Amino acid sequence: MASAITPRPGPRQAQAGPLLRRWKLWLVPTVLSSLVAFGLSLLYMGGIVDPSRSLHHLPIALVNGDTGAPPPGQQQNIGTRVAAAVTAGTPPGQVSWHQESLSRAQDELASGKVYGALVIPADFTASVEALTTPDATGQPTLTVLTNPGAGSLASSLAGQINQGAAQQASAAIGRQLTANAAAAGADATTRVLLVDPVAVTTRPGHPIGSHSGLGLTAFYYTLLLVLAGFVGGNIVHNGVDTGLGYADTEIGPLHTRRPTVPISRTQTLLLKMGMTAGISLVTCSLVMVATVSILGMDAPHAGLLWVFSYCAALAVGLGVQAINAAFGGIGQLVSMFVFIALALPSSGATVPLEASPGFYRFLGNFEPMRQLVGGVRAIIYFDARADAGLTRAWVMIAIGVAAALLFGFLMTRYYDHKGLHRLTPQPAEDDV
Repeated sequence: MASAITPRPGPRQAQAGPLLRRWKLWLVPTVLSSLVAFGLSLLYMGGIVDPSRSLHHLPIALVNGDTGAPPPGQQQNIGTRVAAAVTAGTPPGQVSWHQESLSRAQDELASGKVYGALVIPADFTASVEALTTPDATGQPTLTVLTNPGAGSLASSLAGQINQGAAQQASAAIGRQLTANAAAAGADATTRVLLVDPVAVTTRPGHPIGSHSGLGLTAFYYTLLLVLAGFVGGNIVHNGVDTGLGYADTEIGPLHTRRPTVPISRTQTLLLKMGMTAGISLVTCSLVMVATVSILGMDAPHAGLLWVFSYCAALAVGLGVQAINAAFGGIGQLVSMFVFIALALPSSGATVPLEASPGFYRFLGNFEPMRQLVGGVRAIIYFDARADAGLTRAWVMIAIGVAAALLFGFLMTRYYDHKGLHRLTPQPAEDDV
């Protein structure tokens, strides 16, 4: 009679309670999570806490179109004196005043080079002098032009500065007129009306479409492109590693481990980059379908926007693959900082870089989102003008792609040359 076979007991399973008391198990996750949370807090909040205090050469146009003759006893007309007072009354370094003609100012508004404009009209001196005479037909007017395509906050900051300058000019003119009126024996009612004699009107200097999110669609569209490249790149990275047997697949209770495919790091990176190039065609097309076709976002030059979107998402995706290949397991964290954590606050999309601390202005020179925002804005707000940021965006995309290819393949070739292979053969297992 055959004897029963007693199965060998398996290894004793660990319990969560005792493991929670192991401080070494807590150390790395706690330190990394704390550093990431602390760093993100400083990065994101540091750029928006006080934009007004961080103003640094905010570009604003100042147009003195006044053609009137100087008043008696004066060497300059009133418009020229107002323009001089406006530039002198701004704290040094905060505003970069572009003193130019109206046509030049409108061109710079249309290319996003200035965030607003203050316009002194041709009849300003004549209308001010007429206030104390029977020939007065209305208030002298200064015009504040906004540029919503430059971003709502950038346009708002420029508008506030222009309105403040216009109000100060009105008050100065009012003091002079009031003194003259008192000397001439004008009645009290007239002197009260002369206290604030200049009207200030505000209107868009370069209007954008009604489906442009008040100038924010460029930022959110760019964010979608970066996320498509970042998330898509990491999905390809994990999917290829799983398919080639270098990572396990777990979906709920199901666990799969595929046979390991012998392949070098360089060939693996080439495979991942090729798949990224193909999948980016789909993701950027779906981004445009969702935002333009379904939601109706204003998108002139749709063909150019699609080509730019593909190249932008591809550049980010290739960068993700290169970083993951170089840094391994922490690559996704590194690429998150490169393309998201450092890029968002230095993009100049919500808070202009001219209103951000110097650290963010430095990052904006090379962080990818800053370059991509400029290109998207140029296409959808500024008639795809090269000088509106589109040329710089294309150049930086080309540099980004070249840097990703160079860095990625240099690192993988180095690892392969040193014999640092990923090959760790594992037998196939069925789903359990």
